[in-house]
Amino acid sequence: MTPLAILGSPQRYMQGPGALDRLGEVAREHGAKPFVVADAAVEKLLGTRIGATLSAAGCACATGRFSGEITRPEVERLAQECRAAGCDAVIAVGGGKTIDAAKFVKLTLGLPIVVVPSVASNDAPTSRVIVIYDAHHAIAEILMLPSNPETVLVDTAVIARAPARFFAAGIGDALSKKFEAEQGARGGALNLFKGRPTATAVAMGAMCYDAIRRHGLAAMEAVKRQEVTEDLERTVEATILLSGLSFESGGLSAAHAMTRGLTTCAGTRDALHGEMVSFGLMVQLVLEGRDAAFLADLRRFCRALGLPVSLAGLGLAHPTDADYRLLAERSMTAAYIRFMTVPVDADRLEAAIRRADALGRQAA
Repeated sequence: MTPLAILGSPQRYMQGPGALDRLGEVAREHGAKPFVVADAAVEKLLGTRIGATLSAAGCACATGRFSGEITRPEVERLAQECRAAGCDAVIAVGGGKTIDAAKFVKLTLGLPIVVVPSVASNDAPTSRVIVIYDAHHAIAEILMLPSNPETVLVDTAVIARAPARFFAAGIGDALSKKFEAEQGARGGALNLFKGRPTATAVAMGAMCYDAIRRHGLAAMEAVKRQEVTEDLERTVEATILLSGLSFESGGLSAAHAMTRGLTTCAGTRDALHGEMVSFGLMVQLVLEGRDAAFLADLRRFCRALGLPVSLAGLGLAHPTDADYRLLAERSMTAAYIRFMTVPVDADRLEAAIRRADALGRQAA
Protein backbone atom coordinates (compact mmCIF):
# COMPACT_ATOMS: atom_id res chain seq x y z
CA MET A 1 0.00 0.00 0.00
CA THR A 2 1.33 3.45 -0.90
CA PRO A 3 2.03 5.52 2.24
CA LEU A 4 -0.24 8.46 2.85
CA ALA A 5 1.09 12.00 2.59
CA ILE A 6 1.18 13.44 6.12
CA LEU A 7 1.79 16.94 7.49
CA GLY A 8 1.87 17.70 11.21
CA SER A 9 2.10 20.93 13.19
CA PRO A 10 1.50 22.50 16.61
CA GLN A 11 -2.11 23.33 17.37
CA ARG A 12 -1.25 27.01 17.67
CA TYR A 13 1.73 29.29 16.95
CA MET A 14 1.95 32.82 18.40
CA GLN A 15 4.76 35.30 17.71
CA GLY A 16 5.56 38.92 18.45
CA PRO A 17 7.11 41.30 20.98
CA GLY A 18 5.51 40.95 24.43
CA ALA A 19 4.13 37.47 23.69
CA LEU A 20 5.58 36.18 26.98
CA ASP A 21 3.06 38.26 28.89
CA ARG A 22 0.29 36.17 27.28
CA LEU A 23 1.74 32.97 28.78
CA GLY A 24 -0.63 32.94 31.74
CA GLU A 25 -3.83 33.02 29.72
CA VAL A 26 -2.45 30.46 27.26
CA ALA A 27 -1.26 28.11 30.01
CA ARG A 28 -4.57 28.37 31.87
CA GLU A 29 -6.31 26.86 28.86
CA HIS A 30 -4.33 23.66 29.46
CA GLY A 31 -4.24 23.41 33.24
CA ALA A 32 -4.30 25.15 36.62
CA LYS A 33 -0.88 23.98 37.85
CA PRO A 34 1.78 23.97 35.15
CA PHE A 35 5.28 22.57 35.60
CA VAL A 36 7.76 25.16 34.31
CA VAL A 37 11.01 23.70 32.95
CA ALA A 38 13.84 26.23 32.68
CA ASP A 39 17.56 26.39 33.35
CA ALA A 40 19.13 28.70 35.93
CA ALA A 41 20.04 31.43 33.43
CA VAL A 42 16.56 31.63 31.90
CA GLU A 43 14.93 31.50 35.32
CA LYS A 44 17.04 34.46 36.45
CA LEU A 45 16.30 36.40 33.27
CA LEU A 46 12.58 35.69 32.85
CA GLY A 47 11.40 34.08 36.08
CA THR A 48 9.73 37.18 37.51
CA ARG A 49 7.73 37.84 34.32
CA ILE A 50 6.74 34.19 34.05
CA GLY A 51 5.59 34.11 37.65
CA ALA A 52 3.60 37.31 37.24
CA THR A 53 1.72 36.25 34.12
CA LEU A 54 0.92 32.81 35.53
CA SER A 55 -0.23 34.27 38.85
CA ALA A 56 -2.45 36.79 37.08
CA ALA A 57 -4.13 33.93 35.24
CA GLY A 58 -4.74 31.99 38.46
CA CYS A 59 -2.08 29.35 37.86
CA ALA A 60 -0.14 27.86 40.79
CA CYS A 61 3.05 26.61 39.15
CA ALA A 62 5.95 24.40 40.15
CA THR A 63 9.42 24.79 38.68
CA GLY A 64 11.78 22.13 37.40
CA ARG A 65 15.35 23.39 37.20
CA PHE A 66 16.99 21.95 34.08
CA SER A 67 20.73 21.29 34.43
CA GLY A 68 21.57 22.17 30.83
CA GLU A 69 22.50 18.65 29.70
CA ILE A 70 19.72 16.46 28.33
CA THR A 71 20.56 12.94 29.44
CA ARG A 72 18.25 10.10 30.47
CA PRO A 73 18.82 10.58 34.22
CA GLU A 74 18.16 14.32 33.92
CA VAL A 75 14.88 14.10 32.02
CA GLU A 76 13.61 11.24 34.18
CA ARG A 77 14.34 13.36 37.27
CA LEU A 78 12.26 16.21 35.84
CA ALA A 79 9.37 13.87 35.03
CA GLN A 80 9.43 12.53 38.60
CA GLU A 81 9.38 16.07 40.02
CA CYS A 82 6.43 17.00 37.83
CA ARG A 83 4.50 13.91 38.90
CA ALA A 84 5.29 14.52 42.58
CA ALA A 85 4.09 18.13 42.32
CA GLY A 86 0.75 17.04 40.85
CA CYS A 87 1.06 19.32 37.84
CA ASP A 88 -1.41 19.13 34.97
CA ALA A 89 0.54 20.84 32.17
CA VAL A 90 4.13 21.54 31.14
CA ILE A 91 5.73 24.84 30.13
CA ALA A 92 9.15 24.82 28.45
CA VAL A 93 11.10 28.08 28.59
CA GLY A 94 14.56 28.12 27.07
CA GLY A 95 16.64 26.72 24.22
CA GLY A 96 16.42 23.46 22.34
CA LYS A 97 17.72 21.17 25.09
CA THR A 98 15.38 22.66 27.69
CA ILE A 99 12.48 22.31 25.28
CA ASP A 100 13.32 18.67 24.57
CA ALA A 101 13.64 17.96 28.29
CA ALA A 102 10.15 19.39 28.84
CA LYS A 103 8.84 17.35 25.91
CA PHE A 104 10.11 14.24 27.68
CA VAL A 105 8.03 15.20 30.71
CA LYS A 106 5.01 15.55 28.41
CA LEU A 107 5.76 12.18 26.82
CA THR A 108 6.14 10.42 30.17
CA LEU A 109 3.08 11.90 31.88
CA GLY A 110 0.80 12.56 28.92
CA LEU A 111 0.39 16.27 29.71
CA PRO A 112 -0.18 19.21 27.35
CA ILE A 113 2.78 21.50 26.73
CA VAL A 114 3.33 25.18 25.98
CA VAL A 115 6.73 25.93 24.43
CA VAL A 116 8.34 29.35 24.96
CA PRO A 117 11.74 29.56 23.23
CA SER A 118 14.14 32.07 24.77
CA VAL A 119 16.46 31.84 21.75
CA ALA A 120 15.89 31.14 18.06
CA SER A 121 18.80 28.70 17.86
CA ASN A 122 16.96 25.76 16.25
CA ASP A 123 13.51 24.50 15.29
CA ALA A 124 12.87 22.31 18.35
CA PRO A 125 9.86 24.40 19.54
CA THR A 126 7.37 23.17 16.95
CA SER A 127 8.33 19.52 16.62
CA ARG A 128 7.56 16.18 18.28
CA VAL A 129 11.22 15.18 18.29
CA ILE A 130 13.19 14.68 21.53
CA VAL A 131 16.96 14.25 21.23
CA ILE A 132 18.64 12.58 24.22
CA TYR A 133 22.44 12.68 24.60
CA ASP A 134 24.84 10.51 26.55
CA ALA A 135 27.34 11.73 29.14
CA HIS A 136 29.84 12.46 26.35
CA HIS A 137 27.37 14.68 24.46
CA ALA A 138 26.88 12.15 21.66
CA ILE A 139 23.32 11.52 20.45
CA ALA A 140 22.08 8.49 22.37
CA GLU A 141 18.43 8.20 21.28
CA ILE A 142 15.69 10.06 19.48
CA LEU A 143 12.15 9.86 20.86
CA MET A 144 8.87 11.11 19.44
CA LEU A 145 5.84 12.67 21.07
CA PRO A 146 2.50 11.28 19.86
CA SER A 147 1.56 14.81 18.76
CA ASN A 148 3.15 18.21 18.33
CA PRO A 149 3.14 20.81 21.14
CA GLU A 150 -0.23 22.33 21.91
CA THR A 151 1.04 25.93 21.76
CA VAL A 152 4.30 27.60 20.71
CA LEU A 153 4.66 31.14 22.09
CA VAL A 154 7.54 33.19 20.65
CA ASP A 155 8.37 36.58 22.19
CA THR A 156 10.56 38.27 19.59
CA ALA A 157 11.68 40.92 22.08
CA VAL A 158 13.19 38.12 24.17
CA ILE A 159 14.75 36.58 21.06
CA ALA A 160 16.28 39.92 20.07
CA ARG A 161 18.10 40.17 23.42
CA ALA A 162 19.63 36.69 23.23
CA PRO A 163 23.26 36.24 22.12
CA ALA A 164 23.79 36.71 18.38
CA ARG A 165 25.60 33.36 18.13
CA PHE A 166 22.38 31.51 18.99
CA PHE A 167 20.44 33.50 16.42
CA ALA A 168 23.02 32.64 13.76
CA ALA A 169 22.84 28.96 14.74
CA GLY A 170 19.07 29.01 14.18
CA ILE A 171 19.68 30.30 10.67
CA GLY A 172 22.27 27.58 10.11
CA ASP A 173 19.77 24.93 11.17
CA ALA A 174 17.04 26.37 8.95
CA LEU A 175 19.08 26.95 5.78
CA SER A 176 19.27 23.23 5.07
CA LYS A 177 15.54 22.52 5.16
CA LYS A 178 14.82 23.46 1.54
CA PHE A 179 17.53 21.14 0.27
CA GLU A 180 16.78 18.28 2.65
CA ALA A 181 13.04 18.35 1.94
CA GLU A 182 13.68 18.45 -1.81
CA GLN A 183 16.03 15.46 -1.62
CA GLY A 184 13.55 13.49 0.44
CA ALA A 185 10.60 14.25 -1.81
CA ARG A 186 12.52 13.38 -4.97
CA GLY A 187 14.06 10.28 -3.46
CA GLY A 188 10.80 8.79 -2.22
CA ALA A 189 11.66 9.13 1.47
CA LEU A 190 9.18 9.10 4.33
CA ASN A 191 9.02 12.04 6.72
CA LEU A 192 9.05 11.95 10.53
CA PHE A 193 5.35 11.04 10.56
CA LYS A 194 6.13 7.94 8.45
CA GLY A 195 4.26 9.50 5.55
CA ARG A 196 5.14 10.95 2.18
CA PRO A 197 6.17 14.62 2.24
CA THR A 198 3.38 16.90 1.13
CA ALA A 199 4.00 19.55 -1.53
CA THR A 200 3.14 22.05 1.21
CA ALA A 201 6.04 20.87 3.38
CA VAL A 202 8.49 21.13 0.50
CA ALA A 203 7.16 24.60 -0.34
CA MET A 204 7.63 25.67 3.29
CA GLY A 205 11.27 24.64 3.04
CA ALA A 206 11.68 26.87 0.02
CA MET A 207 9.86 29.72 1.77
CA CYS A 208 12.16 29.27 4.77
CA TYR A 209 15.29 29.55 2.62
CA ASP A 210 13.97 32.54 0.68
CA ALA A 211 13.01 34.43 3.86
CA ILE A 212 16.42 33.83 5.39
CA ARG A 213 18.30 34.95 2.31
CA ARG A 214 16.11 38.06 2.06
CA HIS A 215 15.97 39.06 5.73
CA GLY A 216 18.68 37.12 7.60
CA LEU A 217 21.60 39.54 7.42
CA ALA A 218 19.49 42.53 8.41
CA ALA A 219 17.90 40.47 11.19
CA MET A 220 21.34 39.65 12.57
CA GLU A 221 22.15 43.36 12.73
CA ALA A 222 18.86 43.91 14.59
CA VAL A 223 19.85 41.25 17.14
CA LYS A 224 23.17 42.98 17.68
CA ARG A 225 21.18 46.15 18.44
CA GLN A 226 18.68 44.11 20.52
CA GLU A 227 15.91 45.58 18.39
CA VAL A 228 12.74 43.99 17.02
CA THR A 229 12.35 44.75 13.32
CA GLU A 230 10.34 43.33 10.44
CA ASP A 231 13.47 41.56 9.21
CA LEU A 232 13.86 39.91 12.60
CA GLU A 233 10.19 38.88 12.70
CA ARG A 234 10.38 37.28 9.26
CA THR A 235 13.63 35.50 10.09
CA VAL A 236 12.33 34.14 13.40
CA GLU A 237 9.20 32.86 11.67
CA ALA A 238 11.49 31.10 9.19
CA THR A 239 13.91 29.60 11.72
CA ILE A 240 11.30 28.42 14.21
CA LEU A 241 8.01 27.85 12.38
CA LEU A 242 8.84 27.19 8.71
CA SER A 243 12.00 25.29 9.51
CA GLY A 244 10.23 23.11 12.06
CA LEU A 245 7.27 22.28 9.85
CA SER A 246 9.50 21.61 6.85
CA PHE A 247 11.93 19.25 8.56
CA GLU A 248 9.27 17.22 10.32
CA SER A 249 6.79 16.96 7.46
CA GLY A 250 9.28 17.24 4.60
CA GLY A 251 12.06 15.08 6.01
CA LEU A 252 15.78 15.24 6.71
CA SER A 253 18.78 14.20 4.66
CA ALA A 254 22.59 14.38 4.64
CA ALA A 255 22.94 17.83 6.25
CA HIS A 256 21.35 16.67 9.49
CA ALA A 257 22.85 13.20 9.30
CA MET A 258 26.23 14.90 9.68
CA THR A 259 25.33 15.85 13.27
CA ARG A 260 25.65 12.16 14.21
CA GLY A 261 29.33 12.29 13.34
CA LEU A 262 29.99 15.81 14.52
CA THR A 263 28.57 15.17 18.01
CA THR A 264 30.92 12.21 18.48
CA CYS A 265 34.13 13.83 17.25
CA ALA A 266 36.11 15.38 20.11
CA GLY A 267 37.03 18.46 18.09
CA THR A 268 33.51 19.39 16.98
CA ARG A 269 31.01 18.10 19.52
CA ASP A 270 30.87 21.34 21.52
CA ALA A 271 29.55 23.34 18.55
CA LEU A 272 25.88 24.37 18.49
CA HIS A 273 23.46 22.18 16.56
CA GLY A 274 22.83 24.82 13.90
CA GLU A 275 26.55 25.38 13.46
CA MET A 276 26.97 21.69 12.74
CA VAL A 277 24.11 21.75 10.26
CA SER A 278 25.66 24.74 8.51
CA PHE A 279 28.72 22.65 7.67
CA GLY A 280 26.54 19.58 7.08
CA LEU A 281 24.67 21.50 4.40
CA MET A 282 27.97 22.24 2.64
CA VAL A 283 28.67 18.50 2.63
CA GLN A 284 25.22 17.69 1.27
CA LEU A 285 25.53 20.24 -1.52
CA VAL A 286 28.89 18.73 -2.53
CA LEU A 287 27.19 15.32 -2.65
CA GLU A 288 24.46 16.83 -4.82
CA GLY A 289 27.08 18.11 -7.25
CA ARG A 290 26.17 21.79 -6.93
CA ASP A 291 28.28 24.14 -9.05
CA ALA A 292 31.16 26.17 -7.64
CA ALA A 293 29.40 29.53 -7.97
CA PHE A 294 26.39 28.35 -5.96
CA LEU A 295 28.59 26.93 -3.21
CA ALA A 296 30.73 30.07 -3.06
CA ASP A 297 27.65 32.30 -2.77
CA LEU A 298 26.24 30.30 0.11
CA ARG A 299 29.60 30.20 1.88
CA ARG A 300 29.82 34.01 1.68
CA PHE A 301 26.35 34.31 3.17
CA CYS A 302 27.17 31.93 6.02
CA ARG A 303 30.47 33.66 6.76
CA ALA A 304 28.67 37.02 6.95
CA LEU A 305 26.49 35.53 9.69
CA GLY A 306 29.42 33.99 11.52
CA LEU A 307 28.40 30.44 10.62
CA PRO A 308 31.11 27.79 10.12
CA VAL A 309 31.73 26.46 6.62
CA SER A 310 34.67 24.21 7.54
CA LEU A 311 35.68 21.84 10.30
CA ALA A 312 38.05 24.50 11.60
CA GLY A 313 35.04 26.73 12.18
CA LEU A 314 33.56 23.93 14.32
CA GLY A 315 36.71 23.59 16.41
CA LEU A 316 38.64 20.93 14.48
CA ALA A 317 41.52 22.92 13.05
CA HIS A 318 43.69 20.00 11.94
CA PRO A 319 41.53 16.98 11.08
CA THR A 320 43.34 13.69 10.58
CA ASP A 321 42.45 10.88 8.20
CA ALA A 322 40.95 9.12 11.21
CA ASP A 323 38.79 12.17 11.98
CA TYR A 324 37.39 12.29 8.45
CA ARG A 325 36.65 8.58 8.54
CA LEU A 326 34.99 8.75 11.95
CA LEU A 327 32.76 11.62 10.83
CA ALA A 328 31.71 9.68 7.74
CA GLU A 329 31.07 6.36 9.45
CA ARG A 330 29.17 7.83 12.39
CA SER A 331 27.08 10.06 10.11
CA MET A 332 26.14 6.99 8.05
CA THR A 333 24.33 5.62 11.13
CA ALA A 334 21.54 8.19 10.63
CA ALA A 335 18.80 6.56 8.57
CA TYR A 336 18.05 9.73 6.63
CA ILE A 337 21.59 9.91 5.17
CA ARG A 338 20.18 7.65 2.45
CA PHE A 339 17.37 10.07 1.58
CA MET A 340 19.35 11.44 -1.33
CA THR A 341 18.87 11.26 -5.07
CA VAL A 342 22.52 10.21 -5.39
CA PRO A 343 23.96 7.06 -3.79
CA VAL A 344 25.79 7.65 -0.50
CA ASP A 345 28.13 5.33 1.34
CA ALA A 346 30.92 5.99 3.83
CA ASP A 347 33.54 6.42 1.11
CA ARG A 348 31.48 8.92 -0.88
CA LEU A 349 30.53 10.78 2.27
CA GLU A 350 34.13 10.99 3.45
CA ALA A 351 35.16 12.40 0.08
CA ALA A 352 32.37 15.00 0.30
CA ILE A 353 33.40 15.97 3.83
CA ARG A 354 36.99 16.44 2.70
CA ARG A 355 35.91 18.50 -0.32
CA ALA A 356 33.51 20.72 1.67
CA ASP A 357 36.17 21.24 4.33
CA ALA A 358 38.79 22.20 1.75
CA LEU A 359 36.43 24.66 0.07
CA GLY A 360 35.46 26.18 3.41
CA ARG A 361 39.11 26.76 4.33
CA GLN A 362 39.74 28.78 1.19
CA ALA A 363 39.80 32.57 1.43
CA ALA A 364 36.40 34.18 0.85
